[in-house]
Amino acid sequence: MRAQGFLGAGGRRGGVGGMLRRVAAVQLDTISVLARSHELVAYARLGPVGRQQVEQAYWHPAKPRAFEYWAHAACVLPLEDWPYYAARRRGIRAQGQRWHKVSQRACDEVLARLRAEGPLTATQLGGAKAGGPWWDWSEVKIAAEWLLDTGQAVCVRRIGWRRVYDLPERVVPAALLNHEPSDGECLSYLVASTARALGVATHADINEYQRLNGFGAKLGDPENLDVAAAAAGLTPVTVAGGRRAARGWADPQALAWLAAGGRGTHRTSLLSPFDSLIWDRKRTLRMFGYQHVLEAYVPKDKRLHGYYTMPLLAGGRIVGRVDPARSGRTLVARHVTLDKAAAAAPMARALAEAASWVGCDTIHPERTSPPALAQPLAAALQAAGFS
Repeated sequence: MRAQGFLGAGGRRGGVGGMLRRVAAVQLDTISVLARSHELVAYARLGPVGRQQVEQAYWHPAKPRAFEYWAHAACVLPLEDWPYYAARRRGIRAQGQRWHKVSQRACDEVLARLRAEGPLTATQLGGAKAGGPWWDWSEVKIAAEWLLDTGQAVCVRRIGWRRVYDLPERVVPAALLNHEPSDGECLSYLVASTARALGVATHADINEYQRLNGFGAKLGDPENLDVAAAAAGLTPVTVAGGRRAARGWADPQALAWLAAGGRGTHRTSLLSPFDSLIWDRKRTLRMFGYQHVLEAYVPKDKRLHGYYTMPLLAGGRIVGRVDPARSGRTLVARHVTLDKAAAAAPMARALAEAASWVGCDTIHPERTSPPALAQPLAAALQAAGFS
């Protein structure tokens, strides 16, 4: 909890930028319910921080502080981490293509336009779609994404939900741009940042957090991880849980904090389904006993919990979940699930804070499971100032 920014005042230190450096990667997703996931990740840790402040921290128009690239998935990453994704960029380049065959002519044309005209969106380059299904990219979109994947272009800003492609030499500081670490150095850095973000992690946890064996690179074999972790000064540990104990690595500062007593106030909040605390489903089940499922792409009649179910974190545990929506100035809790009656009060507090954050002044719970907890939830919402 402390490593992820949910325990103690230190989790709020440095604002959104500090949060991004702490968790190392914030996943992007197109779905927006209460807000987009990258906003919810900051909100869950920092409370009702201004949404424009969140956007500015990620995509500052004048002074870039972050860039978009492939980590666990498409993520916002601290700009200072740019050199250490070189191994991934090299791996993708060695593949020759990702989803689409790339036209060198189109790549040359896109680069020429970026040099001549400055940063451009796919629309400004000529359009992202080729006219077919949603995944049917245009030639210039394929080229722009390939340039992004291989580090010939970079995204440090968005306009709306559209990536702005730029040249790395224009926006990445020279000291970062000119540093080209080896694959081993990249792996050691990413393993260290993952251990800091998780506190303690098994080989599987580290691999999943950064998808080290994906995107054209094969970095995450246990032997490679052990060499990288030792080089980073991490502490070898045994992680209990599951059918057998697993080898892992811990952040020495996290162990020192635990040894000193490890105290702090837990944050109570709703979590994005794409939050780094829970995006690894196997780890989430092991750590919290919580089966994390995203049902946005499940047919409506087959959903158990809802379209965009957000887990409730309280006291360092996941004690419920809610499928939220907005209708005007009403936050609609379409389906609230509570593990026990004691979870009604933290759920009410979390819903009340979220409602205020997104500009709602009414909360309407439509369905509660189990049904017997509907009345305690209603009473807790009334006590929180909502009815």
